[in-house]
Amino acid sequence: MNQKPKVAFVCVHNSCRSQMAEALGKLLASDVFDSFSAGTETKPQINQDAVRLMKERYGVDMEQTQYSKLLSDIPPVDVVITMGCNVQCPNLPCKHREDWGLDDPTGQPDEVFLNVMERIHEKVSMLRDRLAQPDGVL
Repeated sequence: MNQKPKVAFVCVHNSCRSQMAEALGKLLASDVFDSFSAGTETKPQINQDAVRLMKERYGVDMEQTQYSKLLSDIPPVDVVITMGCNVQCPNLPCKHREDWGLDDPTGQPDEVFLNVMERIHEKVSMLRDRLAQPDGVL
């Protein structure tokens, strides 16, 4: 029996977009792939606006199951999704890589966070559908 692919959602600080993507991956696609998030730096806590809005929108409390992690803190992965790095995107060995080009909503109004969250939801769902194919084509 084949193991589920491991997907890493990566950004520099691992405190906002990548954390939302990990949570949505677990919520929407845990039957198809395992979700992780990480960065090249960490923050003492997950972005509190992201925590609040994920709890309101999806009933997911990221602080109960997630924390800011370095790339070295996660297992080897098959797929790397970068969130949209304004500087140098972190590098992680993988079989497939793509960049979702999402702007960091940190410090922005709730509407901006919710827009980014919705785009992550859509992209996680599309990734789930692609990986669910018999040959796992990306």
